[in-house]
Amino acid sequence: MTTARTSRRPGRLGVGVIGAGKVGAVLGAALRAAEHAIVGVSAVSEASRERAENLLPGVPVLEIPDIIERSELVLLAVPDDALPDLVAGLAAVGAWQPGQLVAHTSGRHGIGVLDPACAVGVIPLALHPAMTFTGMSLDLTRLPDCSFGVSAPVAVLPVAQALVVEMGAEPVVIEEEHRVLYHVALAHASNHLVTIAAQSTQLLTDIGVERPDRLLGPLMRASLENALSAGEGALTGPVARGDVGTVAAHAAALAGQDSEDIRIAFRELASATSRRAVDRGLLTEEQGRAIEAALIIGDGN
Repeated sequence: MTTARTSRRPGRLGVGVIGAGKVGAVLGAALRAAEHAIVGVSAVSEASRERAENLLPGVPVLEIPDIIERSELVLLAVPDDALPDLVAGLAAVGAWQPGQLVAHTSGRHGIGVLDPACAVGVIPLALHPAMTFTGMSLDLTRLPDCSFGVSAPVAVLPVAQALVVEMGAEPVVIEEEHRVLYHVALAHASNHLVTIAAQSTQLLTDIGVERPDRLLGPLMRASLENALSAGEGALTGPVARGDVGTVAAHAAALAGQDSEDIRIAFRELASATSRRAVDRGLLTEEQGRAIEAALIIGDGN
């Protein structure tokens, strides 16, 4: 493989970034800050080209086969569903090179998705940052508070961990068979939090509140911090208190709203909260049944 090792201290790699999306450009910049040489980046859309220019100035935008030819480490930062076909397609045209490190940033996939490349001798790594990205330099300052879900063959696991540490983050080893559940946990916590915030913002906006973020921001931040530090012991509100009348009133108020997604989300999450509260002894079985009944009656079903 063709690499550029001049002016690099020992242990530094020539890194090619495939996908200058929000994740790829930021991680490329983090590896560059660790003195690895970014030898090329792929960027198709205008937004990705602009992102590459801002975060990886001076790095040439190249075709994918050219990037792979130049790289000792290839970073695949593409959508989960696109990853298998990309890896297999590049294997079919003989692009991969024996001894090359190939890392992807998918949460769902482990190293198995890289099997077509492994067949010709590449070294597979899965490095998934447990963080949401803006695609701006701000993300680089957030990496020290971030963890990566790391999967790799045992012999090269220290390499994967070292790359994460060099980017300023903390590696957390995820077994291959647990990658999907790992990703479910993160998506449930992050994506659905955004949905809940958006739904609550909509309700407040609909009743004339001009700055819903001023009400929701402190409440949601405090709730998250308490939940992470104290677990379900931090649970508060009408469900946790067994305030059946309030729960019914909430459900009835939502029944008069046009947004079915909010009604469904509230009912299902309140029901899940009730069941978990009963299981953990925060509510009695009788209180739990009363909450479930209030949700149904209040919703008009």
